[in-house]
Amino acid sequence: MTIKSLLLGSAAALAVVSGAQAADAIVAAEPEAVEYVRVCDAYGTGYFYIPGTETCLKIEGYVRFQVDFDFGDEDGTEDWSALTRGQVQFTAKSDTEYGPLTGVIVYQANHRGGSDTTGTDFSLDTAYIDIAGLRVGKLFNWWDDDFSGEFDVTNSGYTSFNSIRYQYESGDFYAGIAVEELGDSGLNAEFGTIDALGGTTYQEHGNNVGVDAAVGGTVGGFTYQLIGGYDFDAEEGAIRARITADVGPGTFGLAGVWSSGPSAYYLNGEWAIAAQYAVKATDKFTITPGVQYTANIDPDVSGTGVAGDYVGGGWDGGHEWRAGVTLDYQIVDNFSAKVAATYVNRDSDIVGNDVDGVEGFFRLQRAF
Repeated sequence: MTIKSLLLGSAAALAVVSGAQAADAIVAAEPEAVEYVRVCDAYGTGYFYIPGTETCLKIEGYVRFQVDFDFGDEDGTEDWSALTRGQVQFTAKSDTEYGPLTGVIVYQANHRGGSDTTGTDFSLDTAYIDIAGLRVGKLFNWWDDDFSGEFDVTNSGYTSFNSIRYQYESGDFYAGIAVEELGDSGLNAEFGTIDALGGTTYQEHGNNVGVDAAVGGTVGGFTYQLIGGYDFDAEEGAIRARITADVGPGTFGLAGVWSSGPSAYYLNGEWAIAAQYAVKATDKFTITPGVQYTANIDPDVSGTGVAGDYVGGGWDGGHEWRAGVTLDYQIVDNFSAKVAATYVNRDSDIVGNDVDGVEGFFRLQRAF
């Protein structure tokens, strides 16, 4: 075989192999188009569409550092303690034939030092579903909507419950009613040494049910709110009225509370009146002084039953004065400082429940 024949044969073989490889060549798939996050402006700023859906989502929250102080009290608490908190909120909204369908989830983590409250807790702060005025879940009730100042005590301190609530809104008017699972709202926590009088607790029937109602709105430069709650377990109720009005360089607020006895809605006394005046000194600085007087702060334990259970009987003597000032300063966008100091003078017939001192806090908060 000649060299020429060998070359021709090799060339033919290479052509066959190359043709086979070309037939079996791998073709790369076209890349899929990326679906970028779209802004949703139907419900305000901060919402975006969850990719592949028509549901709008907003993520927000804050980081807080706070130093609480308490001087001059007779209850033996430490003079100061620090709190660090992180909170994140998810709000989802979508349109339906009944109006917007809303879901809210709020998680909160708190860390404290000190001898009595060391550690970190992580909890579900809020979670509810809302549609056409109906709201169900763990939520804050109307009693949580109190003064902007930090001096007053116009609720029990227990304002978040599993609830079924309906609220009607029309322009500048709203009205609503709610059924709430109250649980043990802590009469003993408020009047700790009352145990010395017989292990007193307001729990009697254990049904843990409360009914809460509210009406409110705006008329001209005034805002008003009237709320009431009845605790079926304690067989006690409370009502609160509040008005605010623009007066001069600030906003004046006046509130009054009446309670038939200690309940999940109000624990501080039989009746109280509070007033504040929030002055916006500059665009970034607000000064809010306020004062509150509460009469008959001691629960009447003369009607206690078996094992010292509180069965009703209202209030029995004592009073409390509170006077304080709150300073709010917006350092930059989404970063603020708050200082609150309140003088408290409580004259009680319950051993260890007297107070004559100053309490308050300093707070830095970064919102996002």
